[in-house]
Amino acid sequence: MFSGVQHIPLVGGGLDYYADYLADPQSLFAELRDGIAWQQPLVMVYGREHLTPRLVNFVGDTGLSYQYSGVSHATAPWPNAIRALRDQLLVDTGFDFNCALLNYYRDGNDCMGYHSDDEPELGRAPCIASISLGAERDFCFKPKSGATKMQKLNLASGSLLVMLPPTQQYWQHALPVRKGVAQGRINLTFRKLV
Repeated sequence: MFSGVQHIPLVGGGLDYYADYLADPQSLFAELRDGIAWQQPLVMVYGREHLTPRLVNFVGDTGLSYQYSGVSHATAPWPNAIRALRDQLLVDTGFDFNCALLNYYRDGNDCMGYHSDDEPELGRAPCIASISLGAERDFCFKPKSGATKMQKLNLASGSLLVMLPPTQQYWQHALPVRKGVAQGRINLTFRKLV
């Protein structure tokens, strides 16, 4: 399935990057782009409501819900292709996930600001596994302490990025606007609610 992993050590965490994790990412991109009931919820940012600058969906095991930015998401059933990826991630990484937040960035104007996936329902030291499909985009990360400068990693279509525990405790990540990008990108972020 993939040729190897690049480990990126971080003070207080680390990343494992598999550049070519999926053999045919474009087919999966088209299947999900056209087959998912994408939503654009209103979120609360600094006390004001805004439409998310991307489309989202939340899938997983029955009965789970996930809340961030003042919005609660109940799980939709696993699509077969995403369930198969979840099962393969357990084999390849040893991490067991029970849900996935899906993000559809329609073009380079869609983005996500700096944040950590550190909501209480993810536990003290969550692992987040992120599969990228479609347009290549920069993934930026910076320490919460401000001790070092922002770093970035270009996420290729078909790649897997595993943010190892306890990275979320010490680091933030973002997907900034990239005005010249006309193609869409779908990001599957697998996680485990406890």
